[in-house]
Amino acid sequence: MGVDMSNPPIKDFFASPALSLSLAGIFRDAGATAAAASTSMEVEEGDEGSGGGGGGGGGSDKRDETVEISSENSGPARSRSEDELLEHDDDEDDGDKTKKKKRKKYHRHTADQIREMEALFKESPHPDEKQRQQLSKQLGLAPRQVKFWFQNRRTQIKGIQERHENSLLKQELEKLRDENKAMRETINKACCPNCGMATTSKDGSMTTEEQQLRIENAKLKAEVEKLRTVIGKYPPGPASTSSCSAGNDQENRSSLDFYTGIFGLEKSRIMQIANQAMEELKKMATAGEPLWVRSVETGREILNYDEYVKEFSVENSSNGRPKRSIEASRETGVVFVDLPRLVQSFMDVNQWKEMFPCIISKAATVDVICNGEAPNKNGAVQLMFAELQMLTPLVLTREVYFVRYCKQLSAEQWAIVDVSIDKVEENIDESLVKCRKRPSGCFIEDKSNGHCKVTWVEHLECQKSTVHTLYRTVVSSGLAFGARHWMATLQLQCERLVFFMATNVPTKDSTGVATLAGRKSILKLAQRMTWSFCHAIGASSYHTWNKVSSKTGEDIRVSSRKNLNDPGEPLGVIVCAVSSVWLPVSPNLLFDFLRDEARRKEWDIISNGGPVQSIANLAKGQDRGNAVTIQTMKSKENSVWVLQDSCTNAFESMVVFAPVDITGMKSVITGCDSSNMAILPSGFSILPDGLESRPLVITSRHEKSNDTDGGSLLTIAVQILTNSSPTAKLTMESVESVNTLISCTLRNIKTSLQCEDGSS
Repeated sequence: MGVDMSNPPIKDFFASPALSLSLAGIFRDAGATAAAASTSMEVEEGDEGSGGGGGGGGGSDKRDETVEISSENSGPARSRSEDELLEHDDDEDDGDKTKKKKRKKYHRHTADQIREMEALFKESPHPDEKQRQQLSKQLGLAPRQVKFWFQNRRTQIKGIQERHENSLLKQELEKLRDENKAMRETINKACCPNCGMATTSKDGSMTTEEQQLRIENAKLKAEVEKLRTVIGKYPPGPASTSSCSAGNDQENRSSLDFYTGIFGLEKSRIMQIANQAMEELKKMATAGEPLWVRSVETGREILNYDEYVKEFSVENSSNGRPKRSIEASRETGVVFVDLPRLVQSFMDVNQWKEMFPCIISKAATVDVICNGEAPNKNGAVQLMFAELQMLTPLVLTREVYFVRYCKQLSAEQWAIVDVSIDKVEENIDESLVKCRKRPSGCFIEDKSNGHCKVTWVEHLECQKSTVHTLYRTVVSSGLAFGARHWMATLQLQCERLVFFMATNVPTKDSTGVATLAGRKSILKLAQRMTWSFCHAIGASSYHTWNKVSSKTGEDIRVSSRKNLNDPGEPLGVIVCAVSSVWLPVSPNLLFDFLRDEARRKEWDIISNGGPVQSIANLAKGQDRGNAVTIQTMKSKENSVWVLQDSCTNAFESMVVFAPVDITGMKSVITGCDSSNMAILPSGFSILPDGLESRPLVITSRHEKSNDTDGGSLLTIAVQILTNSSPTAKLTMESVESVNTLISCTLRNIKTSLQCEDGSS
């Protein structure tokens, strides 16, 4: 089964696909082995475990390689008893002479026997003779049966790895085919997709760019052939002699049936875990003290872990793993969205990614375990993957697999719980156990009139790792990936949706745009610009960041990518440079400074110190900082238009902007479609530094207190198109250009805010 995941612009021709893209294929293909074992009760002589030949000479050697297929939850396993094997040796010669096929009976292992062998296999996949003898006496089995069982388990694990590689190669092949097709279309059209002008001369001679495309096309074809050869070594599924009807039956079976043979998980067990997680989430969302204690200094709710362990009988989950940290947080708020739409946005992975662009760098629904009751998804269960990020390349992403369960508790109450399941990550890749979800999610109450009260619980178990000093406090305190961040983002996006759909917008909230269609078109373009910005600056595996030091000492990270056919960005080689610094200025003051068009000339190099005017201003939230503006910068030579999207919430703020084509922007203002308008955003992300402290003075002017507390973590990102040809190479001049741009901008910001020595 393929995984639906929308990728950002391709950064290289042969970029490796993410592990999440191939997981579903592993579930389906690998399960066929267990299915084949459970459908045949008897095997003819000569068709033994590992595929040995007939019962001729040398049969005893092949019998030593026989592998049984068994699993704790797929039903009792079957193995030959030692007496049957000896009897087979005595009858070997008679079988050669008469060539008469005999049927052999199989012995079923008990569930207790399988459980003990599974436990030893986790500790030692290759037990020695002494361990096998001891286990065989303990379980009442022949040593040979124990040996065969361990051979089978090792073969199963090897098969999973081979099919995983096969799935990766198939994904790579599909990507290359798409790129090949796109390049062919580009050559056949022989015109620029933006302006429609012909790229070939009148005499029909081939342009240099087209020649380069043909060369790249030939290289891609050669690479496809290589991949086909490699894929040929790993067939899509295990060899089977079953009939076509049996194969169709396997395809029609639920993907849950395949979990049994690989991860030892039955559907009933998954549902049991999901229901237990749901009950825990309800208590975590509704309980007060002593489970949750509110901090006097910060006002945040803190989990009393001793009380949590007592309440939920939590077992020690370390099991010899590296030292882990627990992050728990809870946040409650009201969102402007009706309940069915909110539930749908959590169960549809694409809507979920769009709802939290600053937190989710990529996500996928790996498998649907239960569809639930249509159309409201009550009872739906699905296995999901997500890569969580911060808006800086300095903080590593978190990859997590989890089961999401949606349930209607009453007419006005719903709950959506996420919980990680042990064996899933460990059987795919041990590295994925770095972050796991304990029961987390949302408790939603419908408050009518398009409002919902949401209580968000975020409970993570993460392996301790080194964090950059700038972000150590924010990450270690649980703010970076905690409930407050998720809730603030949810409220902001829901409010943005309300303002987008509104038809009775006051004139003061929509200046410079005459029509409702024009307003929607601009807001949609600004939203796409901000999504692109969020996906471009994180530490996601989509990007490869290289550290570069500027002349003025800033720590700058640079990455590049090639846009071959995405009309939403300029075609060619794109360079992105990002730098994060600490400034001794409050986040609110810094945000107001950067979004103010009157002060833009103080930091923006492009303006050359000239005046900047706003020609359109569209509100997209109750806070005056949530707005989309079109600004114009005039000089003696030309005029430049800039689209700016500023947004702020209780956790972070962003100012995202990009120069736009004036003619194209005028058509967008009239209401034309903006989906094909090429735009390359740059901008700022602003976070509080996490050093929450008591105020030094008491004042009745509460609204001003935030302007004197703490500092800000500022991330600046600049993207430029270095070459309009996708086949061009990145040059050092391009890297130096973005480095200079970032250094000058940071210096201007520090000078204007009088904090030249405040960087860290």
